[in-house]
Amino acid sequence: MPNPSITILDGGMGRELLRIGAPFRQPEWSALALIEAPEFVRQVHDSFVAAGANIITTNSYALVPFHIGWDRFEADGRALADLSGRLGRAAVQGAARLAGSLPPVFGSYRPDLFRADDADSLLTPLVAGLSPHVDLWLAETQSSIAEARAVRRVIGTDDPRPFFVSFTLDDRDPHAVASGLTAPRLRSGETIDAAVAAAIELGATALLFNCSHAAVIEPALKAASVAGFQQVGAYANAFAPQANDAEGAANETLSALRDDLDPVAYLGYARRWRDAGASIIGGCCGIGPDHIRALAAGFASA
Repeated sequence: MPNPSITILDGGMGRELLRIGAPFRQPEWSALALIEAPEFVRQVHDSFVAAGANIITTNSYALVPFHIGWDRFEADGRALADLSGRLGRAAVQGAARLAGSLPPVFGSYRPDLFRADDADSLLTPLVAGLSPHVDLWLAETQSSIAEARAVRRVIGTDDPRPFFVSFTLDDRDPHAVASGLTAPRLRSGETIDAAVAAAIELGATALLFNCSHAAVIEPALKAASVAGFQQVGAYANAFAPQANDAEGAANETLSALRDDLDPVAYLGYARRWRDAGASIIGGCCGIGPDHIRALAAGFASA
C-alpha cells in the first residue's frame, strides 16, 4: 500500500522517448515524438503510471520556439499543447493526476536570456492548450524567480488548481554544496530564502527543486524547510554537473548520463530528501520507469 505521505512524480520524458526508439533529435527534443509519433508519448506516460507515479507530466516542455522553431510555434503551439494534454489525460484515467508542464521559455539553465516583455506571449498558447486537461500546473526547471513570476502571471491567480513551482539549482560544484562549503542557490544566483519568499507570494502549493545533480537537492530542501515552506519536493536529473553555459549547450546537446545513478542509488538520495522534508519525489532527465518503480516500492508503507 503506498505511503500517503509521499507523492510520486513521473520521470524524464525525453530520455525515455529516446530509449524506446521514438523519433528524437535536437533541437526538437521531446517535441519531435509529439509531432511525428504521439503514440510513443502515450507509451511513456503509461510506463510511468504502471511504475507507480501518482502524478504524470504533460509532454509540453519543449513546445517553445527554441526547440520547434518560430513558424511552427506560431502555427501549432497551442494545438500541440492541447495534444500533449489529451495524451496525458488519456493515460492517467483516474489512476494519477496530470500536471501541465510550463517550461523556461527562453531555454533551460539560461536565466540571462529571460525577457519579461516577451514571456507572456510564449506561455499563453501553452496555458490555453493545456488548461482543459490538467489537474495542476507545474512551472518546472525555472532558473530564476522572474521565470516563475511570468508563469504565474499567465496562469492567473484566479485559477483554482494547485500551482507547483520547481527551480533548478546551480550544480557546477555539487560536492561543495552537499558538504556545506557552498550554499545552495538557483542557477540565477538567487538564494533559497528568496525562492521561498517568491513561492509564498505567488501562491504556490508546493515548492520543488528539479533538473539538478542529486547531491545539491538535500541542502536546498533543508533550506526551504527552515525558511518556512510547508510542502516541498524534488526530482533530480541523471546528468553530470551542468555549467550555466553562455553558449546554450544545455539546450543544444544531448548531455551524458551518469553511470552511478541506478534505481537503488536514486532511492538512496530520495530517502534523504524525504528526511529533509520532501513529500513529493520523482525524477527528471535520465530517470526512467525503473527508478520510479523503485521509489514507489521504497516508499510503500510497511
